[in-house]
Amino acid sequence: MLHTIRRLVRNKPLRTGPPDHHVPMERTETPSVRSRRLGAELRRLREAAGLTMGDAAAELQCGQPKISKIEAGRRGVRPLDLDHLLTLYGLHDTVRRQALKRLAAHTRRIDWWAEKGAQLRDDLRDYLTLEADSRLVRAYETRLVPGLLRTGEYTAAVFRGHCPEDEALRMTDTGLRRREAFLAGDCRLEAVLDVTVLHSVVGTERTMADQLDHLLAMAEHPRVEVRVLPLRRTVTPGQYPPCTIFTMRGEPSADYVWLEHLTSGTLLDREHDLERYRRAWAEHTAAAASPEESREHIRQLAHDYRAAAAAA
Repeated sequence: MLHTIRRLVRNKPLRTGPPDHHVPMERTETPSVRSRRLGAELRRLREAAGLTMGDAAAELQCGQPKISKIEAGRRGVRPLDLDHLLTLYGLHDTVRRQALKRLAAHTRRIDWWAEKGAQLRDDLRDYLTLEADSRLVRAYETRLVPGLLRTGEYTAAVFRGHCPEDEALRMTDTGLRRREAFLAGDCRLEAVLDVTVLHSVVGTERTMADQLDHLLAMAEHPRVEVRVLPLRRTVTPGQYPPCTIFTMRGEPSADYVWLEHLTSGTLLDREHDLERYRRAWAEHTAAAASPEESREHIRQLAHDYRAAAAAA
């Protein structure tokens, strides 16, 4: 059967549609999160159909390197080419086809952070893209309040310690724009904070009092859940690194894990890695205080910080 399919592919008639020189060439660039997601799904569909890159190249009447770049997310795919590939791969479900066409269109979307140009690192752009495309964000933090839950002053204090002033201002502005986008959207945020996050003073006591008041207000938002992980709890080794799990909206659904470093970040998308972090998240959630108990703890600490600021 596979031999027959390949013979039909190689001997197929010329496809209809405008010649390539009438269509703008796709850009070749560092792969974005969206283009990698699209490429990975196209590769999965091709392999599930038992076809090779050569078969796909024959369908598009192009060289095999083009297919390789598309699947690696290093090259965009024209709408007509995408339509031919989906048909070749046996994907006839209208809903799934439309979802992949929307994803392909989104790879060319200009987001709000594009205006900042080269001022933002590539890994930060990836993070912002994941955040913008997610229907669920799960954040586990051991050092700092998660970005979407910060005040501007807390964010500025975080970056002033190790960044030039102009970069600290830029990151503070980016943080505020992220929060605005989140509040205007439909994404759900779940956060588990090690209790040491709340006791670590960033900036001043007044900064912390304002931050915890804001955290409390955000915790009462219908799309936000905040849990505090107490000092006395049972946690197995290997669960300590801070991480964020992004669950994409739409189809194909996908999870990504983001690990933050001092000057960069690491993106994990392999299933065996994802499953370990999903299990760790489930155990952290089970060990954490309830949302109601967590809000009460935050409320008491905010009161203590405010009293300390007044006494200073």
